[in-house]
Amino acid sequence: MEIAQDYLLPCGRDVETVWERLDEPDEHEAGCEHCRGARASLLVLRDLTGELVADQSEPSLDLTGRIMAAVRADVRRRDLLPVPTTEPGAVRVSAQAVAAVLRFAADSVEGVRARRCKVIEAPDYSVTVEMTIAVGYREFSGTALAQVRDRVTAAASARVGVRLARLDLTMDDLYES
Repeated sequence: MEIAQDYLLPCGRDVETVWERLDEPDEHEAGCEHCRGARASLLVLRDLTGELVADQSEPSLDLTGRIMAAVRADVRRRDLLPVPTTEPGAVRVSAQAVAAVLRFAADSVEGVRARRCKVIEAPDYSVTVEMTIAVGYREFSGTALAQVRDRVTAAASARVGVRLARLDLTMDDLYES
């Protein structure tokens, strides 16, 4: 049997050797502080790996959609919006960064999770926002949509420096809270 010499412990023992005798350490491994530390870490690793293997849960239904949204977001980083400034020169911010700020504002409302947020440049340093949200059916209140509107509008103005020309909110999902 060939032993890999890639992961030597300070005592000179190879981690692979410790792994192979994980359940029955030899005298050196039982007494050596380096081997005992490696063995403890490897036992945790084995237990956690076993839990992952045994886990039969399915990924969330929107996992693919969330991954694709992240991919599309990376492509949209080139979409820049003008921001008013008193300093000379132009200031531009990515539409994706603005969308992140606005989603965060919507998420701050209890029982609401922001989903997709599209920010479109409008005249005079204003933007049109199309946002989809999910609501927790146990926490969601009748005033939540008004709170989302207020917080998103305030965040656009106070945090980004743009005015909302229009905010289209669409509730597209319910979740158990």
